Amino acid sequence: HSTGKMGAALAKRAMLRGAKVTLIAGKTECELPNFVDVIKVKSAEDMYNAVIKSAKDADIIIKAAAVADYRPSDVSEEKIKKKDGDMSIPLERTKDIIGTLGSNKRDGLFLCGFSMETEHMLDNSKVKLTKKNLDMIVANNVKVAGAGFGTDTNVVTVITKDAVEELPMMSKEEVADALLDRIMKARQ
Repeated sequence: HSTGKMGAALAKRAMLRGAKVTLIAGKTECELPNFVDVIKVKSAEDMYNAVIKSAKDADIIIKAAAVADYRPSDVSEEKIKKKDGDMSIPLERTKDIIGTLGSNKRDGLFLCGFSMETEHMLDNSKVKLTKKNLDMIVANNVKVAGAGFGTDTNVVTVITKDAVEELPMMSKEEVADALLDRIMKARQ
């Protein structure tokens, strides 16, 4: 369950550096920054369409929160009545936003994803970095105190093709600055 705090922090810190920022946000529990273009979306499909459309003009894309990997295949307009026994809800895969961006990546675009892991954090994140053709992945072990969703702090590991760097616990705005510093250095 993402609260949007990390994305809002990244948008605010990038805006304060003079970037033209588009923040695509689903339901959030935090105040969104001023002076950024905000696109509000409701569904995973809406998020996919908004990101793919906005990506055409972007130099840097940071996907700080993931939508659900699956959604119900059918959505009922009516109440589903109780019956005897258990019931199953068939699920279907949502579109892979960052995978689509990575597979169609143009020269000059810097693509940074986040990886929320509960086990094998480094291995799983390195696989995702390569498989999805990312320039950087920010691994978030939600089992570590002070990390994850709903907190004002985060504990992340920054992974590129050449390096793995563990950052200490910081405020989400400090994490945003650290990531933006590394992205700008990598783009030089």
